[in-house]
Amino acid sequence: MRSNPIEYAELAAWLRLLETPGIGWETAQRLLQALGSPQAVFDLPGQAWHDLLSPKQALALSREPTHLPDLLARTWQWLQEDEARSLLILGDADYPPALLATADPPLLLYLEGQRELLARPALAVVGSRNPSAQGQDNAQAFAQALSEQGLTIVSGLALGVDGAAHRGGLAGRGSTIAVLGTGLDQIYPKRHQRLAAEIKAQGLLISEYSLGTPALAPNFPRRNRIIAGLGLGCLVVEAALQSGSLITARLASEAGREVFAIPGSIHSPQSRGCHALIRQGAKLVETAADVLDELPPLPGSAAPNPAAETTPLTPQTDGIPPAQAQVLALMGFEPVSLDQLMARGGWAAADLSAHLLELELLGEVARLAGQLFQRRARA
Repeated sequence: MRSNPIEYAELAAWLRLLETPGIGWETAQRLLQALGSPQAVFDLPGQAWHDLLSPKQALALSREPTHLPDLLARTWQWLQEDEARSLLILGDADYPPALLATADPPLLLYLEGQRELLARPALAVVGSRNPSAQGQDNAQAFAQALSEQGLTIVSGLALGVDGAAHRGGLAGRGSTIAVLGTGLDQIYPKRHQRLAAEIKAQGLLISEYSLGTPALAPNFPRRNRIIAGLGLGCLVVEAALQSGSLITARLASEAGREVFAIPGSIHSPQSRGCHALIRQGAKLVETAADVLDELPPLPGSAAPNPAAETTPLTPQTDGIPPAQAQVLALMGFEPVSLDQLMARGGWAAADLSAHLLELELLGEVARLAGQLFQRRARA
């Protein structure tokens, strides 16, 4: 049976209130505080609205949006088609207290998947849409180690760090929650449709946007407050200085949550956002244990896990031929050019290129933009 079923008339009132142009979150919240429910709002005589609204808003609310009948029919059908789908309304008994405590909790959320994850401790994991190969590995390894300790990993289903964080969360017992910036019937980016299906089956998809809402640029920064609000803290893996991930971190800090950042190379633009956060007071983390140390004890947490107590990603050289192992040793972990490596090791260009190609095939080296190479620490 669907969790917290909603009646058709109640759904109609909610959609009309939230879809009326000119009725934003603050106005809708004021109406609900005064009258108790959307149905009570529309049961009032129109003149009574003038005590709570501007004349323009009152006029807008008196006119049913033209698209409402179609949206109502599609939303009702969507809810009936799958028991994994439901709505979460501000005031519901299972509305997450952490999200409720934020400055701007959503009035209504569309859910698809395991609704019970909302009751479990969570951590936001965010970062660049274009991370380095090492950043991608870090995101998945940290998320998996933290999920294994019982934290639900919350992220935004974007390319890069978000996707890696969701995969790591799914690999652990804590699972993952994806907060979308579109309607739940409009998975974005499209290449994450399979990942979204896995999250629906094992985790939870969430959106405050009505069905059919496409990928609109202003919606993504706004959904970040939900990512930040659901977690006990926020871990930033890689981020440039002008990054949506820093918005999420700021929102988490403003909500009184812990902010964590993984440091990186001083030469990498993708590390500068994390370094800025650390200078502002975010905790520098090298292991999952560094995160867990700052959080309240997790109920039913697993026995101490070496993956959480030690650096999740460490360099490995077992099974690597001596020549390639020598290349790795001289690379370090900073991005480096072919010319720099030739100067360090005295190799001919053809021999060094062959070694690097072999290391790429082994997953030990990543080729970066600008003909740079970087060693990857492996789990």
